[in-house]
Formats: sequence, structure tokens, C-alpha cells
Amino acid sequence: MDDKDAYLRIGVTLAMNGDPQLSALYKSRQRMDRILHPDHPLCREDVVWMLEYIKKKVADEDPALMDLSQPRLMQNFHFFAEAAMSLVHRRHYSDQEAHRLREWLRQAAYGLYHHAPSGKTAE
Repeated sequence: MDDKDAYLRIGVTLAMNGDPQLSALYKSRQRMDRILHPDHPLCREDVVWMLEYIKKKVADEDPALMDLSQPRLMQNFHFFAEAAMSLVHRRHYSDQEAHRLREWLRQAAYGLYHHAPSGKTAE
């Protein structure tokens, strides 16, 4: 069973049990899957959502981030800053820029997001 099947099964279980915290986690994973998928047309709202999600996880000291090495955390921050600055400097993205931005988001979320729809692995 791959990650996608596992998350689908979790989603079905959550829908039946109604646990709001787990349901929110599942919805966040679904949204990240969609945003990071190479065929999804990336928009400003998606980028802002991802940056807000990462910011909240850092502020909450998510355990998944606590296991990362300091050099990896610095890489995450670098990619977070690249994605954030792209919002400041650009309004629209070409396909190539969207691909680069999507990769920055994927790398900024390293440790929080384990599925790599583009076929790439982080680190």
C-alpha cells in the first residue's frame, strides 16, 4: 500500500469517526497534495496557504520538525524565504516559475510533507 492509499483509508476512517483534529490533518494533507501536484495550476492563494501552514507548524513546534537536523532546518527556512519573496516580487508565474516555486514549497515543508508527487524526494 502506498502513501496515497494510506491517506485515503485514513480519510474514510475519519469521516466515519468524526475526529475533528484528525479530519483537519487529513484535509491539510489533501490540500498539500493538490498544491504540490505538478498538474495543479498554482495560484497566489495556494502559496500563501502553504506558507501559513508551515509557519503554524513551526510556531507549534511540531514534533516532525524537531527531529530534523539544524542544517536541514536552515534549508527549510531558505526555501520558505524563497517562496515568500516570490510573492513579494511576482504577481503571475510562468510554467517554469511555478515549477520552481512548487519545489521551494515542497522543500520548505520537508519533514511535514512526505509525499513527492513530482517523483522527487527531498534532501
